[in-house]
Amino acid sequence: MRQAQALHFSTHDGVELHYRHWPATRNAFQPRRAVVMFHRGHEHGGRMAHLADELDLPGYDFFAWDARGHGQSPGARGDSPGFATSVRDVQTFIEHLQAQHGIAEQDMVVLAQSVGAVLIATWAHDYAPKVRCLVLASPAFKVKLYVPFARPGLKLLKALRGNFFVNSYVKPRLLTHDPERVMSYQADPLISRPISVTMLLGLYEAADRVVADAQAIQLPTQLLVSGADLVVERQPQVQFFERLGSARKEMHVLPGFFHDTLGERDRAHALRRIERFVSHCFDNPAAPPGLLDADKAGASCAEAESLAAPLPRYSPRELYWRATRAGLRLGKGLSEGVKLGFETGFDSGSTLDYVYRNQPTGKGKLGRLVDRNYLNAIGWRGIRQRKLHVEALLRLAIAHLREQQRPVDIVDIAAGHGRYILEALEGLQQRPDSILLRDYSELNVQQGQALIGEKGLADIARFVQGDAFDRDSLAALQPRPTLAVVSGLYELFASNALVANSLAGLADAVPPGGYLVYTGQPWHPQLEMIARALTSHRGGQAWVMRRRSQAEMDQLVEAAGFRKLTQRIDEWGIFSVSLAIRVGE
Repeated sequence: MRQAQALHFSTHDGVELHYRHWPATRNAFQPRRAVVMFHRGHEHGGRMAHLADELDLPGYDFFAWDARGHGQSPGARGDSPGFATSVRDVQTFIEHLQAQHGIAEQDMVVLAQSVGAVLIATWAHDYAPKVRCLVLASPAFKVKLYVPFARPGLKLLKALRGNFFVNSYVKPRLLTHDPERVMSYQADPLISRPISVTMLLGLYEAADRVVADAQAIQLPTQLLVSGADLVVERQPQVQFFERLGSARKEMHVLPGFFHDTLGERDRAHALRRIERFVSHCFDNPAAPPGLLDADKAGASCAEAESLAAPLPRYSPRELYWRATRAGLRLGKGLSEGVKLGFETGFDSGSTLDYVYRNQPTGKGKLGRLVDRNYLNAIGWRGIRQRKLHVEALLRLAIAHLREQQRPVDIVDIAAGHGRYILEALEGLQQRPDSILLRDYSELNVQQGQALIGEKGLADIARFVQGDAFDRDSLAALQPRPTLAVVSGLYELFASNALVANSLAGLADAVPPGGYLVYTGQPWHPQLEMIARALTSHRGGQAWVMRRRSQAEMDQLVEAAGFRKLTQRIDEWGIFSVSLAIRVGE
């Protein structure tokens, strides 16, 4: 039997999480390969220890973490600051395994069960990793709560009481037919029954989003479904599989299996299928799907065309959106934010600067109330979080450049008013060598130049008018930028040719070893509202957006000559911010 090594890694917010490592029993492969395991809710990585021996993969290292709030990792039992925090913990863990153990991401298999499988599906959707394959066992996309209206009731109670904990109703005999597993579950002091409502509701929300948009996940995936699962619903698992964008995918329904699929009495049936799938994925690597023409064919293209098409006159949906537009027109007489959106476009630099400032303004108390409701829309909350993530990655890139004793010459090719760039520099011990802000709008240039003066940066910063899609003008930037920023621009344009041209210009300008901060929008829960009710800065036309999956956005950046290093994304999975490095010719 393999002997586990107890180790720790520091996650993104400094918390030390526990994990186990079972080294390969023979060095069969170069480069090294690994199976990375993620446990069920309430449990810990030790509950998956048997798989290191029972899976006939002796040439693979095995790893299993204890999620925060579980097992030997710190935190209140069953809790996390948020589901998205735990998803980001996954990304930090994978980065740690690459750096500490020297195992490339593409040489990892990710094996996850129940809540862990939802974490991994969300991570695969939001971060677009390049692991070899996924094996998801009994993903808990929808837990059987057995109480009518349990979910809305929990949301209401959380709004009234704040975070609180509920205990699992699941008995070990409902998880597996294996008597040894039942006894070990009952005797395990590291298993805890509570789960926080924050995590439970976050699990539901992430699962809904990932099942709805599973087409964005294009990694080879094996799905194992327990045929007699008393804990989670099967229908969302089937929907997830049917919508999954993977060219190589397979689903196995295991008759009579309870929820603990990988710990069932007859689990050998499941384990042999895992071994075969994993070996096949390594012996016959699946080429990642090319997404550079996803603007011409595919799910997001069809979605955008549907949103752009007019609805049948006097249909219930058309009447609903007509009423929504009428309500917004009424609101612009009260709310300064809504008024500004109509005047300059809801996607304009002026609107974004207003959203960043987040100070409700309107006519009287009612106007301020309407404006507060407008500013609290989930899209605007995501925009403000995107600003914080852009600022964080800007500071990280600047720190890298300083460590390398290279100049810090920043360019933002579509800066709006430039607020997120200028505010990211506040508190830095050493200012950048130069800052060049560009925007197509003369109004934005004027107001951005005023903001430069207000921030006391006129000696190193300037704001000029420029076309972010003009490759030649970008290639001719002087001084050559060592840090380029594109925030909130590409999301507004459906054409990949436009984006590729812009990125090519930046690749011409940024020298090898320089950095690129770029944003994406892999998901948005209000796409139809935006398309049917809001207007764009482009002549007041409808604001129709085509989503790009994170994989598509990363491929565009990679094709231009950059390599992604790290990523941030908000808790709703709407806006991503990534940092990439310009690779050598």
